[in-house]
Amino acid sequence: MFEREIDVARQAAESAGALLVELYGNDIHVRKKGRVDLVTDADVQAEDLIVKTIAAHFPSDGVLAEESGRYRGDSGRTWLIDPLDGTTNYAHGFPLFAVSIALEIEGRLELGVVSCPVMGEVFEARRGWGARLNGHPVHVAGTARLSEALLGTGFPYNLRQDPELHIDRFARMVLSAQGVRRPGSAAIDLCYVAAGRFDGFWEVGLKPWDTAAGVLMVEEAGGLVTTLQGEPFTPYAKSVLAANPVLHQEMVASFQRES
Repeated sequence: MFEREIDVARQAAESAGALLVELYGNDIHVRKKGRVDLVTDADVQAEDLIVKTIAAHFPSDGVLAEESGRYRGDSGRTWLIDPLDGTTNYAHGFPLFAVSIALEIEGRLELGVVSCPVMGEVFEARRGWGARLNGHPVHVAGTARLSEALLGTGFPYNLRQDPELHIDRFARMVLSAQGVRRPGSAAIDLCYVAAGRFDGFWEVGLKPWDTAAGVLMVEEAGGLVTTLQGEPFTPYAKSVLAANPVLHQEMVASFQRES
């Protein structure tokens, strides 16, 4: 099921990734959407390519994309698109960024593709089909103790409005885990949890296009995804916590102590 859809998503993600690499390092125009939130010409061009590719194959489907917003189709299906996850990295020449595409049908994520073009890696997941990296199955790690875990995280764009809470969470995990990394792309972070490179990941303030594909990747790789407080996750939730089933409980317990 959804073979055609994932083929189109892969084609769109890889084509957009190739465009990003072609433009990478060039003198691209960068502007601010907020105090620290950037958008580049590369974001816009990559999104246009993806949307046109999907519309050519599935003209009745809706789209929710980072730069162009929402188009409501009449099929009950919505594509969630982040053409360049890690724009700040990209704009500064830091080569960790991704293209993220997911398909949501009547509120349920059914497939996702995340392309990391500089790394030459494409992650894919379909519900009930598993998660794959360049065609090979991946699974979450088996780490059972937070003290032995490598975690990923990110800071929200409004960090400066309420820095104490976010820095407190970060400090707590730095002191509890074996290590914490902040790569700057939630889509990649979630895929790394799915592939066992990270044992867990948390972040707040993300958008649906940031998490949709990566969350399905984690779930199909055997992991659990909730909010920080352990509540059911949707791409429209205000926080995300992803980990293997054992470690997930310890991370949730840590965040629940804030209440």
